[in-house]
Amino acid sequence: MHELSITQDILNIALQEAKNAHACKINKISIVVGQASGIVPDSVQFCFDEMKKGSIANEASLDFTIVPTQVKCRRCQHVSSPKDIIWMCDKCGSGEVDIIAGRELYLNSIEAEQEEAYENRSS
Repeated sequence: MHELSITQDILNIALQEAKNAHACKINKISIVVGQASGIVPDSVQFCFDEMKKGSIANEASLDFTIVPTQVKCRRCQHVSSPKDIIWMCDKCGSGEVDIIAGRELYLNSIEAEQEEAYENRSS
């Protein structure tokens, strides 16, 4: 289950960036996941829910943006989104296609509260 190590990396990056920004609480982490990346968002969510406990991300949510798979035909240059696991050009029927979108996996943004904002709200 590679989602475990990927989720740990995402959380570590978010925690380090929050520390660099002097944040005391992470509210939301947004990640972009391509359909062809092999990443299962539900597995990432499960791992995240366990890993965040006891950290400043304890109450944070994960927000997933899913990027659909897109392929470009080498013969006719048509771009399409495959509907199933057989990736063929839906214009000319060629199986000679290149994936041009859908392999993404990155942390897009982090929403956090800085220490002074959190202290003022608590007062």
